[in-house]
Amino acid sequence: MKRLLVLLGVAGVSLSAVFVRWSSAPSLVLALYRMVFSAALLAPWVFLRCREELRALARRDLLLCLLSGAFLGFHFAAYFESLRWTSIASSVVLVDTEVLFVALGSVLLLQKKLPWRAWLAVALAFGGSIVIALADTATGLDAIRGDLIALSGALCMAVYTMIGAVCRRRLSTTVYTFLVYTAASVTLLAVTLAGRMPLAGQGAVNALTALGMAVFCTLLGHSVFSWGLKYLSPAFISTVKLLEPAFASMWGLLLFAERPGLLTMLGGAVIICGIALYGRTGGET
Repeated sequence: MKRLLVLLGVAGVSLSAVFVRWSSAPSLVLALYRMVFSAALLAPWVFLRCREELRALARRDLLLCLLSGAFLGFHFAAYFESLRWTSIASSVVLVDTEVLFVALGSVLLLQKKLPWRAWLAVALAFGGSIVIALADTATGLDAIRGDLIALSGALCMAVYTMIGAVCRRRLSTTVYTFLVYTAASVTLLAVTLAGRMPLAGQGAVNALTALGMAVFCTLLGHSVFSWGLKYLSPAFISTVKLLEPAFASMWGLLLFAERPGLLTMLGGAVIICGIALYGRTGGET
C-alpha cells in the first residue's frame, strides 16, 4: 500500500504540466498562486501542532529557508514558462536533471568526490539533454528557448535541494516546507510587483489550476515523497520518481495530442538512465 501511495504521488506531480497548459496567467503569477495556496493549506496544521518548533527556530535556519524558498519559487516560474515554449515531454525530462546539478554542486562547492559511475551518469544526462535540444531544433527556436528555461529551472531546484539538505537536519518536514513555501510566495510576489504584472483579474480558471497544483502536485505529490522516506528506501523513492516524465507525456498525449518525437523519447530515455545510474551509485563517496 505504501508503494502504491508513492506511485500515486508521482502521478499527482506529473499533473503540474497539465494544469499549466490549462492556465493563461503569466508564469510568475501562476507560480505565486501555487505557492500561496500551498502555504495557506499547511498553515493551520503548522500553527496548531508546530508552534514550539517555530518559536525555537534559529535565525540561521530561517535565513536558509528564505533562500531555499526563493530558489523554489524561481524553479516553478521557470518550469511553467518552459511549458509555454516546448513540449511537456521535453520540459519535464529536462527539469528532472536537477539531481545531476546537485551532483556537480557537491563536487564544486562541497568538494566531495564522485565515483566514476556517477560521472558516467552525469555524462549520460548531459548527452540526453543535447539529443532533446537537437530534436527540438526541428520545431524552431522557441522550443530551444523552452529547453534552456527548463534547464535553468532544474538548476534552481538543485540549489533548493542542497540548501534543504542542510535545513532538514534540524527542522521537521512540516515546518521546513511551510517556511519554504511562504518564502517562495514572498519572493515571487516581490518579483511580480517589480515587473508590474497584474495579480488580480486573472480569472477563476487560473485560480483553480493553481489550487489544483497546490493540492495534487504539492501536498499529495511532493509531500508524499517526504512521507514515504520514513517507510521506504531513498533508492525506491528516487527510482519511482523517474516515472514522472512517462506520466506527464501520457497526459500530454491524451489531453493535448502531443506526440513526442523519436529523438525526444531517445534523449529522455538516456537522461532517465543517467539519473537511475546516479541513484544506484549512492552519489558522492
